[in-house]
Amino acid sequence: MRIHTQAKSVKTTCPYCGVGCGVIATPDASGKVAIAGDPDHPANFGQLCVKGTALGETLATDGRLSVPLINGLPSTWPRAISQAAKALQATIDKHGPDSVAFYLSGQLLTEDYYVANKLAKGFIGTPHVDTNSRLCMASSVAGHRRVFGSDTVPNCYEDLDQADLIVLVGSNAAWCHPILYRRMQAARDKRGTRIVNIDPRRTATSEGADMQLSIAPGMDSVLWSHVLVEIDRRGVKNNTYINGFTSGYDAALARALEIAPDAEIAAVKAGVSVEQLTKFTSLWIETERVVTCYSQGVNQSVQGTDKVTAILNCHIATGRIGKPGCGPLSLTGQPNAMGGREVGGLANMLAAHMGFSDAERNLVGQFWQAPNLVTGEGLKAVQMFDAIETGRIKALWVMCTNPAVSLPRADHVRAALNKLDCLIVSESHKDVDGLLSAADIVFPAAPWGEKDGTVTNSERRISRQRRFLPTYEEAKPDWWIICEIAKAMGFIAGFDYAGPAEIFREHAALSSVENHGGRVFNIGPLSAVNDAEYETLEPVQWPISKAAPDGTIRLFSEGGYPTPDGRARFAVIAAPADPKTADANELLLNTGRVRDHWHTMSRTRLSPRLNRHILQPYLEMHPHDAAVHGISAGDYVRVQSAHGRAVLKVRIEEGARPGSVFAPIHWNDLTSGHARVDALVHALTDPFSGQPDSKATPVRLSPTKMRSHGVLVTPQRVELPTWLAHTRIQLGIGEAIIFASERAPAEMHALLANFLPAGGERLEFDDAGSGLFRCFIISKSVLKAGLSIGAEQHEAVVDWMIDRFSSGAPVEADRHLLLAARNIAGAPGAGAIICACHGVSEPAILSAIHAGAASVDAVGLACKAGTNCGSCRPDINRLLRENEGAAHEAAIQPAA
Repeated sequence: MRIHTQAKSVKTTCPYCGVGCGVIATPDASGKVAIAGDPDHPANFGQLCVKGTALGETLATDGRLSVPLINGLPSTWPRAISQAAKALQATIDKHGPDSVAFYLSGQLLTEDYYVANKLAKGFIGTPHVDTNSRLCMASSVAGHRRVFGSDTVPNCYEDLDQADLIVLVGSNAAWCHPILYRRMQAARDKRGTRIVNIDPRRTATSEGADMQLSIAPGMDSVLWSHVLVEIDRRGVKNNTYINGFTSGYDAALARALEIAPDAEIAAVKAGVSVEQLTKFTSLWIETERVVTCYSQGVNQSVQGTDKVTAILNCHIATGRIGKPGCGPLSLTGQPNAMGGREVGGLANMLAAHMGFSDAERNLVGQFWQAPNLVTGEGLKAVQMFDAIETGRIKALWVMCTNPAVSLPRADHVRAALNKLDCLIVSESHKDVDGLLSAADIVFPAAPWGEKDGTVTNSERRISRQRRFLPTYEEAKPDWWIICEIAKAMGFIAGFDYAGPAEIFREHAALSSVENHGGRVFNIGPLSAVNDAEYETLEPVQWPISKAAPDGTIRLFSEGGYPTPDGRARFAVIAAPADPKTADANELLLNTGRVRDHWHTMSRTRLSPRLNRHILQPYLEMHPHDAAVHGISAGDYVRVQSAHGRAVLKVRIEEGARPGSVFAPIHWNDLTSGHARVDALVHALTDPFSGQPDSKATPVRLSPTKMRSHGVLVTPQRVELPTWLAHTRIQLGIGEAIIFASERAPAEMHALLANFLPAGGERLEFDDAGSGLFRCFIISKSVLKAGLSIGAEQHEAVVDWMIDRFSSGAPVEADRHLLLAARNIAGAPGAGAIICACHGVSEPAILSAIHAGAASVDAVGLACKAGTNCGSCRPDINRLLRENEGAAHEAAIQPAA
């Protein structure tokens, strides 16, 4: 654990999604950190979701990298810096600068991003710099640039408060952007704002929606083409805006008519009823104040840019842009995806939102005094790793992300990494699945809480991330590591910064050089902030100018687009193609997130309470598909694509779309066995944005008969056989392992009983006939370890063992249940945790409902669930819907 002696509250910004919530962190003398929402931050006004609330639980230094590594062995900073610089230079000398690539992350700070791009594109001379933001926001970027002329989000979060209609497209905001979702729900409660959710699946977001459109996968642009057609047909287009501020309307409308000539054809293509389509279209057209929020369901598609374009076409056709309560709003996936785009973190951009025209290249080259400025675009993420596989790229530097887990065809990526002449990794932790084992040089990088810089959220708001903890041992901030490598390569003058404030000033200055309004991104006035002013910098939205020194809330309500003629450009989109499967035995795999986890769980898995909401990776499918494949709820299936395979437990949901299945992306080989979902995903990409299609990979399912099921709780990590399907859950004092096997219970008993520690009172039950085995190690009435194996999986046993083990609660009262040859169904605490903040289980919430609680607030009064961060309120609402009538029946029961 870290040691910290100073207790001082520091305002910083959450490191999770693109909402960009303000956080107040208060360390204490023991090294623990109290986390609270910042009531003064305009992104969240003091609210935090459950992940943000639990940030203090993720800061332990166990498992941290403490020194640089060379070929897996500890080294010194001077030696590691020298070795990395020599390896990069040798690669350049032998194969040319474009044999070197950088793969960055939307979790880097803007200052880190800036110097990485400057080194790569300006001094080394490689264009191959891309980021994991390519996986989440690239299609939005491409759509913005196509229509607006620049990557600019025109609206802001305030519009969610003022809208009369909010349309969510491909966005499970209730789980992925909970604070914005709560803001939407507040508008719904206070002013009657209507909410429409457009998604092939019924999700947690659907629970707070007035209308659900379960659209067919990939058919978003059909729906929005129909809306554009009806805007024109009904005579409600904004002629003043179209004629004054846009171009290309007639061509875009003609294509929309080809795609969706009438409601009947559009409805069939979109996979919804004519009545639903007509109702939605009328609602959108007739509501002036409408905000259309879109996210990964739109972006992660081979037609992602066209989907974004189709949405933007409808907004500029009606002039509903840049005005209070109306406009398109892209919900960003990572905390600094937008900041990375500002400094040129994508392969197809230079810094400060500039491209590769001669004028822009000259401007950047002169400003940087760059000796080797690139001449054009580099390889985007998927293509970059293909080039590694073929040997075109020889050296790679990965910062703050793990492509071996998160990229499509993850097995292909792992194999490619091992072909590199040199792999450099900047990382904070030792355990990074499939990446560090392939690295030649590893730098211990300072994570959130230990370094300073800025991030930009989904509404263009720049906020400070501030250091509130001492840097762990020899860890260093990413900007420092990059600059030391640059200086070791001979680029001293360009990288001799005193700190992140100086980098930020240079970044701000570049944004304003020869910028007379032609580039929207401009934060020039911030180039004059001194170190003290940088330290106290308040959240501000760009562009910033002398006319708008406090930033700009909205853009484009009166034109002013950064295009050659100053007009927005209606764009002609391609007719969408149905995602195809080879035959009737295949289904389309859709991937995404769950509420309490983030990316590859490198941070969230450290929080015991975040691990309790959803214990295992799963495959969600519709009852019809389950029946066709002979699958029941709780079964395990092998999921296989052309690129990989996984073994997942089945959830059957009425809200799933027939023909599609869904699996979360978070689990990897460190946290599970055979559950790396991105190994399945195909590498098809959008032709304009290069963003992978993560929503429609053809897969086959094979039911797998698991003969043994069980759970092991142990105070120490154990190494399991690679063939075992399992999930690891960190519990603070140890871990729980939930497993299933095709082997018999007796064989699993013989294998796993060896992992139980010696000492303490040992209670055992072994019934070879039924295949039930239980063993519990108890010391001073507390469960210290335990193993339960049976022919079936009993969820209550799992929940009870995890609860008792992690809480340290006495088990004496339950001693009679420990060895019972049955389910521990009546044990207190058994049940999945719905409210992570207060540790309220699903059975406890159901008990409140059956006792008469008929609303989310009533449930909160009864058991506290949903009364803190609010992330669980959609789940509570679902339970109320599924148990509709229970509260009413309780209310009319006569008193005993």
